[in-house]
Amino acid sequence: MKKITSYRALFGATKTTELAELKKTYRNLIKEWHPDKIQDDEAKKEEAAIKSKVIIEAYDLLVSIAPETHAANLEEYTKTISASIIEDFEYKEGRLKIVFPDNVVYEYFGVPENTYVKFVNAPSVARFAKRHIYNSFTFRNVSK
Repeated sequence: MKKITSYRALFGATKTTELAELKKTYRNLIKEWHPDKIQDDEAKKEEAAIKSKVIIEAYDLLVSIAPETHAANLEEYTKTISASIIEDFEYKEGRLKIVFPDNVVYEYFGVPENTYVKFVNAPSVARFAKRHIYNSFTFRNVSK
């Protein structure tokens, strides 16, 4: 969640910022920080390269968790989580990745460690996920 918060701050965005506004801000930031724009100073060029990578990563993440993106992919998401077959999962630093059939992977942000422990120890991880994870945490599709 810290990453999402810092990326939103970078873009001056909120949870409800529309994709068009996000795209506009992204283009302005990339224009400002593109490494090819800097010719004379190698140190600034290196800094711009790092900054532009962060901007691109931030934009990709913010677009993937935007309400408009979720609304556009709601039918697919609902179909995937309704199947309730979890092939694999991985937890790291508050992020839970769940792998479904056909290598569809969703990443859930801000999952507390105690929730993850309950998830792992549940008699049915699919049932637990349906009740306590799928609609409770910010998520994105990372299988594309």
